[in-house]
Amino acid sequence: MPDLGALELLLAVARHGSLGRAARDVGITQPAASSRIRSMERQLGVALVDRSPRGSRLTAAGALVTDWARRVVEAAEAFDVGAQALRDRRDSRLRVVASMTIAEYLLPGWLIALRAERPDTAVSLRAGNSTAVAAGLLAGEADLGYVEGLAVPEGLDAAVVAHDRLVVVAAPSHRWARRRTPLTPAELAATPLVLREYGSGTRQVLDAALAEYGGLADPLLELASTTAVKAAAVTGAGPAVLSELAVTEELASRRLVEVPVEGVHLHRALRAVWPTGPLPTGPARDLLSLARG
Repeated sequence: MPDLGALELLLAVARHGSLGRAARDVGITQPAASSRIRSMERQLGVALVDRSPRGSRLTAAGALVTDWARRVVEAAEAFDVGAQALRDRRDSRLRVVASMTIAEYLLPGWLIALRAERPDTAVSLRAGNSTAVAAGLLAGEADLGYVEGLAVPEGLDAAVVAHDRLVVVAAPSHRWARRRTPLTPAELAATPLVLREYGSGTRQVLDAALAEYGGLADPLLELASTTAVKAAAVTGAGPAVLSELAVTEELASRRLVEVPVEGVHLHRALRAVWPTGPLPTGPARDLLSLARG
């Protein structure tokens, strides 16, 4: 089977009646065109073009092969148009699902940068905990996700895009705000806190860090968003453990105070995730690149 380039050249010879003009039409030199025609004739075992000082004309076999070639080239063009339509459809939208901290404090900047690169892509963002992110991706409800937990959820591949630190915070009126010594892990574990719900990346990290100290005490409050936990801590409901990203403004304005803790690891990786297999393509690939950059 001759390649598409050779078939397109044969069709150009049929149109122009000249090997030279056909070569210019397809963007190659005349010697290259002659060589390609001879190669196709050897491959098929028949003469396709009669060459003379007056030009080039198709043989009877060449005319028949040209009819076949036209159908093959038209089918290839239709295939290419269809494939482009699929790419355009893919590139017209991007569905993102992200855990709360990333959705609130990192993704807005990444999406603004993506908008500059892909102004015609419509982006939808859904926020939830890390468990909900994994479920949405595996159900085909999103193209790309972001999680904050300790491990990559089963069925997903991942790339680290940032690192984060959890901090213990309290209102200035809380007794911890006036401590002169850091908290110990055992003190933190034994104290009822304002916490995120099970399934959140923040809760996963905290549970793992304090497991050897008897685990977390029953929560003072258990809330489903970072914003709600932060608001409760600001009003003095109790101390909380939150991403450093989420409390930068409150710490700067002294609405919250960071309470040092020693002897416990409260750092975590922030990851982009997608269903196991090839890397994301189209807008999802671009957003992943922006986040990693």
